[in-house]
Amino acid sequence: MEVDDIKTSKVVLLSKRPKGLPDSSTFQLVERDIPELKDGEVLIQSLYLSVDPYMRGRMSAAKSYAEPFQVGEPLTGGIVGKVVKSKAANLAEGDYVTARLDWAEYNVVHENKLRKINPELAPITTALYVLGMPGLTAYFGLLDIGQPKKGETVVISGAAGAVGMIVGQIAKLKGCRVVGIAGSEEKIAYLKNKLGFDAVINYKTTENISEELAAVCPDGIDVYYDNVGGTITDAVIFQMNFHARVVICGQIAHYNDTKMGMGPRFLPYVLTRSILIKGFIVGNYADRIEEGRKELAEWLKQGKITYEENIVTGLENAPDAFLGLFRGDNLGKQLVRIEH
Repeated sequence: MEVDDIKTSKVVLLSKRPKGLPDSSTFQLVERDIPELKDGEVLIQSLYLSVDPYMRGRMSAAKSYAEPFQVGEPLTGGIVGKVVKSKAANLAEGDYVTARLDWAEYNVVHENKLRKINPELAPITTALYVLGMPGLTAYFGLLDIGQPKKGETVVISGAAGAVGMIVGQIAKLKGCRVVGIAGSEEKIAYLKNKLGFDAVINYKTTENISEELAAVCPDGIDVYYDNVGGTITDAVIFQMNFHARVVICGQIAHYNDTKMGMGPRFLPYVLTRSILIKGFIVGNYADRIEEGRKELAEWLKQGKITYEENIVTGLENAPDAFLGLFRGDNLGKQLVRIEH
């Protein structure tokens, strides 16, 4: 199909606000007209879109660090695409770009909202992963808040997810003992055999996670990178050392809760151990993004960091790919490849 013949685009909308775990009725696939380009704008053909747990929070109307999605309007997320038509001075047809855009086959966007990417430096999907939001989240959360030191023990929940496996590899680069917590034997094997984690706990099959943690962390825990929350975090906290650091990155165990639980009840322990607990979002480091991306790119180039992608094909399957995050389907980064 010629570019000038592309008049409409399939788009995924938020059809209603979910209560508890979203399901297929939360989403709606529609077709919309593509607006004419204005000066400075380009037509982007979506190639890959990122599926991320934080999006669940934006489906709620509750006040948070990001504006909620609007019912009847497109979901938005990280997208890598190709310029197929341009009225912009700095972008030409064939250029690859990334930005936070609508979950759609095509987007019309002003060039100022796009970042050009070089497909010769790394695969274009890394702009949504190692060199994008998940990789930068791992980098700043671990190094700025966790501040791991050689010989310390770092524990990571959600260790086989997009952020968790990058955190673990950076911690190994810093000379730490790394313990992961994940939910399948496939993930356990990957973290131990492929990424070199020192120990991994399957939280779905272990009878007592506290005992397992004590066994694999005989010197206690110095840094906890928390992607999950819930009972796993409860078990970790009571084995943390004096002056330990807790990085609160995600709380996927609670994203579908319909009411806030009471607690935490472990604050007396936090007090007597002088434990630091700090939550963050990667946007806190907006002025240091290029620093993080440069370091991650160098590690990637040198083979010091590897990554895994779970790719689902078809925009119509994007909602189920999102729901798969809560089923634990993904090993590494969950992506959707858009067919044209």
